[in-house]
Amino acid sequence: MATTTTKRKPVFVKVDQLKPGTNGHTLTVKVVSSKPVKTVGGRGGRSAVLAARPSRIAECLVGDETGTIIFTARNEQVDLMNVGATLILRNAKIDMFKGSMRLAVDRWGRIEVTEPANFEVKEDNNLSLVEYELVNVVEE
Repeated sequence: MATTTTKRKPVFVKVDQLKPGTNGHTLTVKVVSSKPVKTVGGRGGRSAVLAARPSRIAECLVGDETGTIIFTARNEQVDLMNVGATLILRNAKIDMFKGSMRLAVDRWGRIEVTEPANFEVKEDNNLSLVEYELVNVVEE
């Protein structure tokens, strides 16, 4: 019996549906702002291969009509983060940073620039401003 694997059609989620510790999200967002975080250069203790290639990081506020979240863009992703651009983030994941959510796309995901979206970004619902507390659940 031959089984054919068909690619699952991506289920697009809205920003306000994102939860801590989840991944595999596909969403369409607009870039609201982008600010570079300092370039991490070669520091002692890291291998020479990593040190030779400084990583560029930018924190970008992205969002849709349900809310916004900080997206951490790395290296060549930074070049796509132009204010006003509409992007499709494929296989994005939620990283926790100091108790708040950050959206990121790692090497298993993809960022695509797409047609300008016709939604207004809801800027007064920033999910990255919500602080989460790490709670250890003890199972009986």
